[in-house]
Amino acid sequence: MPGAATQTKSAPRRVSGVPVALLAAGGTGGHLFPAEALASVLQARGWRVELVTDTRVSGMGERFPARAMHVVPSGTLPLRDPLKAIKGVYRLAQGYIAARNLVASIAPRIVVGFGGYPTLPPVFAAAHKGVATIIHDQNAVMGRANRLLAPHVTAIATAFDEVRHLPEKHAGKAKRVGVPVRKAVLAAAQRQFDIPEAGGALNLLVFGGSQGARVMSEIVPPGLAQLPEDIRSRLHVVQQCRPEDVAGVQALYAQAGISADLQPFFSDLPQRMAASHLVISRSGASTVAELGVIGRPAIMVPLPHALDNDQLYNGRALQEAGGGHVIEQDQFTPQAVAGIIAETARDPSRLAEGAAAAKRFGTPRAAEALADYVAEIAETDPLGVSPA
Repeated sequence: MPGAATQTKSAPRRVSGVPVALLAAGGTGGHLFPAEALASVLQARGWRVELVTDTRVSGMGERFPARAMHVVPSGTLPLRDPLKAIKGVYRLAQGYIAARNLVASIAPRIVVGFGGYPTLPPVFAAAHKGVATIIHDQNAVMGRANRLLAPHVTAIATAFDEVRHLPEKHAGKAKRVGVPVRKAVLAAAQRQFDIPEAGGALNLLVFGGSQGARVMSEIVPPGLAQLPEDIRSRLHVVQQCRPEDVAGVQALYAQAGISADLQPFFSDLPQRMAASHLVISRSGASTVAELGVIGRPAIMVPLPHALDNDQLYNGRALQEAGGGHVIEQDQFTPQAVAGIIAETARDPSRLAEGAAAAKRFGTPRAAEALADYVAEIAETDPLGVSPA
């Protein structure tokens, strides 16, 4: 069937006596990063790990610690567009056929899904073939794909104690493990929070991803420019900007006398986070998890108009723990930014309190906890898939 073939980095083969975990993740960082963290722990424990994903994986999959990477067809189910939904169902059906062949071929002991529609074919295929299955949801609101899978999987791993839209009748098979984070985040977490001295430098990190950098460039610079000169002179801003915005933002900061390092992308974001006193960012699952593990206070601006407002609830969880402050985008103004930074500059002890609260909120051993859960659930199907 066209489009139903499996693409691999290397040909899959059964390895006698070695348990196999097939991780299913959509090809974006929000899904791949937790899967990557789990893969590293499982490999260290003697598992063989393989990844099944979609075509968006691009270069991110090349560094994924898996023996093989497989791409199966996938589609979305936009309820407001029946034609696209029909096409999505067809693509998912193709993916299901390919995933059944893949599961039969590599005989995994367990399949772990990390959310997103690309996980539907492999997790459904595994469940229908009697393989143990776990889904992990990184958000405070369960994703729609995971809601579809919840009745069919062996177990559910969550990032939060309370998860909205987790079907109540399946809550008994859910366990909180947190969000697994990458090794770079764990390394950055070793850096202690540098409590700013009264009148000393204040390091701000500002980022928002491709959809968030524009609003950060529009709001944060004019907000900081409103501050009194004695505060502006203390600021050092590290900010992600869209390429087309860098020159304008740089000029505004220069005019305000604010030291700034502006780049379209930071490859060392965890280290930048660890070097900051305060972060201004979106509140995606990975961002909130990394803020907690590294232990840095944040002003969080949830992505508006999200289908389930997952970023709003992610941010509120950290806010309720004392590690951050949520500002919804319609209230995210230069005046709001200036007010918060002014209060912070006058009383830097707030930053230390926020950093400590964020650290308490974090789950640095989430990957190990999820690996423990994987091993536990795999025992329900210790022999894996029977050879096809």
